[in-house]
Amino acid sequence: MAGSRVKIGLLIPLQKNLLVDYSVSNIPIFQGRNIIGRNNLAISDKRVSRKHVSLHTTVDGSAEVVVEGPNPVIVKSGDERKKLSTQDKAPFVHGDILELIPGNYLFKYVTVGNEDASSSKIDSSFLRKEKRHSEEESSAVKRNRHILEDESLEKTLQENDNLEQDDVVAIAPTDSQWKPPEVLASCENVEAIRHFCVPKDRLSLIFRLMRVQGLPAWTNSCSVAIQDVIQGNVLIAVLSNYMVDIDWLMSACPDLRKIPHVLVIHGESGATIDRLKKNRPANWILHKPPLPISYGTHHSKAMLLVYPQGVRVVVHTANLIYVDWNNKTQGLWMQDFPWKEQQNLNKGSSFENDLVDYLNTLKWSEFNVNLPVVGNVNINPSFFKKFDYSSSKVRLIASVPGYHKGTNLKKWGHMKLRGVLEECIFDKEFCKSPLVYQFSSLGSLDERWLAELAVSMSSGILNDGSPLGSGKPLIIWPTVEDVRCSLEGYAAGNAIPSPQKNVEKDFLKKYWARWKANHVGRCRAMPHIKTYTRYNGQNLAWFLLTSANLSKAAWGALQKNSSQLMIRSYELGVLFLPSTIQDRGSEFSCTENLILNQGECKSFSDTEVCKTKLVTLCRKGNNGIDSSSEVIRLPVPYQLPPQPYTSEDIPWSWDRQYFEKDVYGQVWPHHVELYANEDA
Repeated sequence: MAGSRVKIGLLIPLQKNLLVDYSVSNIPIFQGRNIIGRNNLAISDKRVSRKHVSLHTTVDGSAEVVVEGPNPVIVKSGDERKKLSTQDKAPFVHGDILELIPGNYLFKYVTVGNEDASSSKIDSSFLRKEKRHSEEESSAVKRNRHILEDESLEKTLQENDNLEQDDVVAIAPTDSQWKPPEVLASCENVEAIRHFCVPKDRLSLIFRLMRVQGLPAWTNSCSVAIQDVIQGNVLIAVLSNYMVDIDWLMSACPDLRKIPHVLVIHGESGATIDRLKKNRPANWILHKPPLPISYGTHHSKAMLLVYPQGVRVVVHTANLIYVDWNNKTQGLWMQDFPWKEQQNLNKGSSFENDLVDYLNTLKWSEFNVNLPVVGNVNINPSFFKKFDYSSSKVRLIASVPGYHKGTNLKKWGHMKLRGVLEECIFDKEFCKSPLVYQFSSLGSLDERWLAELAVSMSSGILNDGSPLGSGKPLIIWPTVEDVRCSLEGYAAGNAIPSPQKNVEKDFLKKYWARWKANHVGRCRAMPHIKTYTRYNGQNLAWFLLTSANLSKAAWGALQKNSSQLMIRSYELGVLFLPSTIQDRGSEFSCTENLILNQGECKSFSDTEVCKTKLVTLCRKGNNGIDSSSEVIRLPVPYQLPPQPYTSEDIPWSWDRQYFEKDVYGQVWPHHVELYANEDA
């Protein structure tokens, strides 16, 4: 049994430039005979046999390669490349590279303790024994079991190849020491998120990726879990979402049991709403907003957490279910706001107006609570005017069902985005620059509506008042292979619920681009995040994190000669724009006993203005950026510029049958449980 064998090391997949390929799983190597072949690849290539080579290792780490298949392989040792044919053998030592097909499918052999060949023990700080499993277990399941290998062993490889950045330090810098890292100008082949460290007083200027289980620690730098959000002395919680699994939610976030008043605004129906009603605690209020137009949903994902000190506003992309908070690429923005001072009770802001207007459309029945700060109050949309949102640097972009016209034409959906962007002045570099649409569900689209949406997404002006001009969009969408080889296998496709009739329209072919997330370690964590952006290289004109998928129901469609916008669903997002920071002061927190220290804004005096410049994690340095600007790095989870599909790439659609087995040995379709105790 493999579990009783000593693990000698790893075969680390490499790209052709010899950098680590994180889209392919490492192959664990045990003492004795190891079979390497087609099942170890991320794609199926019949040139590679199922038993392509065998690797025979001894406890001191030395090995011998034997070619088992009909096609030749290459062993590269130092500067020598040796071609091996069927049944040929060659020694294989630490640092050697194996090419399963000459020039393709490169793997580097890494073992620890090889310097001391006389030692019969493997250094326990680098190797650990695997769990026991049967030899009959499929190789696909084994690959998934070993997705996360010893980080210390991977670090050995990185140090060996000098892949680490020169400036990496073991301890994250303090807020006052923080400086943006110098990373490559391309998002390919660099672990950009490893260096992502943001001072607390700048977190409200960015969004964060949610933590993904089963990935190396570096991929979750500056990421967030639900326990990081719902914490502290919460007096009232308003949880807005589409899907809500109370059993999971209460186990994942026990603090919810302590909150006196919880309002859940949901989009559930049928058996799931019955389970929700049955399992909810007595102090929880459930509300499903009105859906006046057929085929609409309540899809917004947000939280309003009221504390004695103020309110925490959270906008994110995850359903309140286990898989969304553990297995997928998701995004979250949050900021804490204090109670207004007595003299400022009637002073508002764009953020406040947008928030309260949106809450008014939800139509929940107000309820009365006694709060230690303000006494008896009715919890209705107007209650949220009591907080000071003046420090917010994002704009809310919401959709609500209805036929919107007149003064409301630019209040919701893509017309709201259009109206906000039209008021913004952008740098000349973004003139006619491209757009990216990235989401997890594709509606039934036509070219006319895509052109309508592109007008909104392309809005904005230059310094001279001229329009930015239209941008060419690309759609980032997972391929069938992306889903099959993902952390969840085909089950991930259940959350990418688009049918063939929507996905396989001919006119969409020119838009498709690959989900490539090497720089954040999330190639195999399928995206449920929804983002839209305009960019030039690694510079961002603006960036939208939202619940809205690419559909008319979510964004709205113009009608009646563009005098009316029809929207079916509720959606909510936050728009990041270049802004100015003046006299920012200290950052307010609802959960810390002290005001967070003011971040460094270069060396400006209190009376000077600090402009912000939005960039990706992959932008190298600050060259070309005005010295009066503060660089805000957003963890955009996909490669820019996106990589268009090749002729071999097939976009995922969830109602197709897929017979090639995934990493769990499953075919598609099969049943996927999304709720805890689903069969109860």
